[in-house]
Amino acid sequence: MRWSSTPRSRPVTPAGKERTMSTVSEALTSTPASLAQKAYDVIEEMIVTLKLPPGTVFSEQQLSARIGIGRTPLREALQRLVDQQLLVMLPRRGVLVSEIHAGQMLALLETRRVLDRLIAGKAALRATPAQREALRRLADRMQQSASSVDLETYMRLDHQFDRLLEEACRNPFASRAAAPLHTHCRRFWYFYSHGRDVQPAAEHHLALMAAVTEGNGNAAEQASDQLIDYLEALARQALDYR
Repeated sequence: MRWSSTPRSRPVTPAGKERTMSTVSEALTSTPASLAQKAYDVIEEMIVTLKLPPGTVFSEQQLSARIGIGRTPLREALQRLVDQQLLVMLPRRGVLVSEIHAGQMLALLETRRVLDRLIAGKAALRATPAQREALRRLADRMQQSASSVDLETYMRLDHQFDRLLEEACRNPFASRAAAPLHTHCRRFWYFYSHGRDVQPAAEHHLALMAAVTEGNGNAAEQASDQLIDYLEALARQALDYR
């Protein structure tokens, strides 16, 4: 099932149109490694929030001009996204943004369920006081952005929430395995949630935050499962539209 309603090839917005351009341009004096990470973060957000829609084809030169960063760190960032199956390299044509498939999302969520249970349970036991407080603040801000239907802010906060849990669990192997799955899920959720009530998603994160901050590993695992149940229900609804 393909959800993209956009043409296969789509021109890239000129430089200066995106909020993200200044974010990267400010870092031009950074090291190559940090520039590559910043480029990755910006492009990932553009993919998740459909500024680079599924099916879009673009060149390295176009994207370099759009985000204001050089080709070497850009290529490193693009290769990471190719490895995560968010992009596809097209010889002599450029780079293609992968499609969104609800059927594949169910398989992805099956994997994410196992990893997220581990991450949530361990984060509840291992998070520092500062990390627990940061999770509280993020969950509160996610509720606020969901109430105002500010999806782009919500997606950035959700990304921060995931990263903080991954850090708090202190298991880098689980974190590295889960991170690209979270990105695919955010894009799927963003695509599918336009025009819908997003408050339930924020409430699931609030429940997960409460369990982690209370240090209750079992409750954190249950809250994680309930969040995945919610996402699986969305994927199954999407399949019903075929």
